[in-house]
Amino acid sequence: MSVNKEKVFYKCLDEVNRQIEKHQAKLDEISGYNEENNMHPDFDEYGNKGEMFNTYEQHTSYLDNAQKMKETLVNLDTDLTHRSTTIGPGSLVETEEHYYYISVPLGELELDDGSRVYAISTEAPIYQELENLREGDHFTFDGKEHRIVGIF
Repeated sequence: MSVNKEKVFYKCLDEVNRQIEKHQAKLDEISGYNEENNMHPDFDEYGNKGEMFNTYEQHTSYLDNAQKMKETLVNLDTDLTHRSTTIGPGSLVETEEHYYYISVPLGELELDDGSRVYAISTEAPIYQELENLREGDHFTFDGKEHRIVGIF
């Protein structure tokens, strides 16, 4: 089964946008609760940093991370007519067992046609093995040898 790089890109973008919406909604909910109850978001009723503040900080961090992933995605080379001969950011890599999209760390994604792709960042340990390899090259990861079938 062949995987369409454009569909993989948009699947990643949809997932990142979903994360942004989820975390923004949670922040809006917390802010609304604070305004309704005339509370300061930094402190609970006893003047201590409360659970709500910790949750707010956590979702702020998640939102920031998702926004950075979106920025990374939109800056990838998505020109489908440009085909690199070596693996780098923006590459869709086909091995004998899996597809890897060098983009952002979303993990395994299932496409509409049922195929699966692993969206990984350049920080992923497997990327360290894949970087600059070419079609037909072999690499070892997790104690197993893999062959690169295609780069798109």
